[in-house]
Amino acid sequence: MPKMKTKSSCKKRFKMTASGRIKRGPAGKRHGMIKRTTKFIRQARGTTLMSKADEKIIKPMMPYSR
Repeated sequence: MPKMKTKSSCKKRFKMTASGRIKRGPAGKRHGMIKRTTKFIRQARGTTLMSKADEKIIKPMMPYSR
């Protein structure tokens, strides 16, 4: 049986936690930071967990990350 392919965009953007949730970086931090408020930049630090509904979309694209 051939191996299933992992979606390249997903393996670059997401990581799985030990409990099976998906970690992601916050949106809106790639460029244009000068126009963002200091509060936005501060709150968008680190990583966050995806919502359950979004996880259902991403998990099938990452078959070997479980």
